[in-house]
This record gives sequence, C-alpha cells and structure tokens, in this order.
Amino acid sequence: MDPVTHTLSGFVLSKTITKNKTILAIILVTSLIPDLDILLRLHSKELFLMHHRGITHGIGALFLFPLLPAIIFRRKLGFFKAYITSFIAYALHIFFDLTNQYGTKILSPFDWNSYNLSLTFIIDPYVLLPLLLAVVFSIKFKKQAKFLYIFSMIFITVYIGTKAYLKTEAKDFLKQKIEAHQYRVYPLPNDFLRWWFIARHSDEYITGFVDLFTKKVYFDERYKIKNDPAIVKSKESESVKALLSFAKHPVAEIKHEGDVTVVLWRELSYGFLPDDRFTAKVWLKESPQGYKIINANLRI
Repeated sequence: MDPVTHTLSGFVLSKTITKNKTILAIILVTSLIPDLDILLRLHSKELFLMHHRGITHGIGALFLFPLLPAIIFRRKLGFFKAYITSFIAYALHIFFDLTNQYGTKILSPFDWNSYNLSLTFIIDPYVLLPLLLAVVFSIKFKKQAKFLYIFSMIFITVYIGTKAYLKTEAKDFLKQKIEAHQYRVYPLPNDFLRWWFIARHSDEYITGFVDLFTKKVYFDERYKIKNDPAIVKSKESESVKALLSFAKHPVAEIKHEGDVTVVLWRELSYGFLPDDRFTAKVWLKESPQGYKIINANLRI
C-alpha cells in the first residue's frame, strides 16, 4: 500500500482504541517505519527492487522493532503496553502490503521468498477512501467519530474478503476455459469483476483478462519461453538480476536494432500496465567470443 493509506490506517486504528497522544504517536510512526527501505531507491532502482519489502517487512522486524518504543516509553506507558501498541501497528502495515501483488518477504530473515495474496492494487481507492472519509467526517461529527473509524475498518475487511472470494471465482472459471498446468490471477486497478490472468502451458505463457460479469475470457498475448544465448547473457546485467529476483512470471523477447541485439524482459503479472512497467532492457553486441552487454536499463 501507499504511505498515505498506511498513515491513515494507523491514525484510524489509534483513534479507535485510545485517546492517548503518546500511543497515537507510536502507532503513526510505527505504521510508516517498515517503508524506510524506500531509501534504497536513492542508491539505485536495482537495489530498491531487490530489497523493498524485505527485512523491514518480515516477522523478524515485526517482533524486534516494537522493542524500541517499548523501551523508550516504558515509564510513561509501561513496557508491555508500548510493545503491543507498536506490534499491532507494524503488523497492520505488513498485512496491508501482503494483500497486494507486489510481494512481501514476510518470513524474512528465515525465508527470503516473496509472498502475496494478490487481492488489492498497490494504491487501492476502496481501502484509501473509507479511511480518508472517516477522518474527514470525524472532524465535523465528533460524537460519531469512533463509529466512523470502526465502520471504515469493517468496510475494508468486507472489501478484502469479497475480493478473496471473487479471486477464487475468477481462477476457477479460468480453469474451465483454458488448459494449462499453472494459473494465476491478479487484481486490476478499480475493478471488482475483471482480473488479469497468466496461464502457463508447456513452454508458453498466455495472458489476458477474466471477466466474471460477461463470463468470458479475453486473450491478450502469448509468450514463448526461450533460452537463446543472448537471453542467457542478458541475465548477467544488474537490471535483469534485479527484475528476476522480483518477478514471478518473467519472460524475455529478442529484437534487433541494426547490429545490436536487444533483449526485453517482462514481468507478466504487471502486463496490463502501460509504458512497459516492470521491464528490463539489455543491449548486446555479438562477437566471435559471444555476446557482450553494452547497456541495460530497468523500468519500474
């Protein structure tokens, strides 16, 4: 989720359970702390893509970080109360991130694989707006503020539960229409009944949309899984290494620009986005000794 959603969720959570300003401050700060890894972007896009939602979003950090505010505010709130407050806020951040498809290394540092529920989009208005409206209306209707906060959280819970049900329905419907040995469905921005799908059959990926309203499957593209020498060589670039560390369904295409070979890697789970988002492009030149990388670029 985006920082605004995390901030609002922390605020609504704190206002629901207490009026204590110290607890409010702890929850607001803790709700944003996991995203400190965004600073990796200052170093490079490659480092950011490889490690965002990594160690700061794992169960190790979830149990260890709350010790800091617990120690700082142990005299004012009590160690246990400060720890639990921070723990809940940290857990809420991780849970919201887990609901979208970006991937979260929630079991780090014990398991560095990314996991996701693929139910919400990274910026989801059906999560953001209920929180924002609850905060805005609570200013005018102060007596009903707590009801507004609770209602917004119930709405979000029902929304995420509904998306989980619809995702299962979309996947089951897809299995009836396409023969494959792997099926994945992903949420689309601002859409309930249409889902982006990726099906893998033998050495081919098939992408498209599942529409539960029209009860149809719409095909977008087919991608052959290749193992060309240029593709193999492109994996040595930092841009491709970063994309492959992140991607669940990577596929490479080869094009030619004069005497230069271009390998374009795509992460198909974001294939519905415009402007070649989540792609890595590598330019290579062929010589008697093999391919040589002359340039590479990562787009996220």
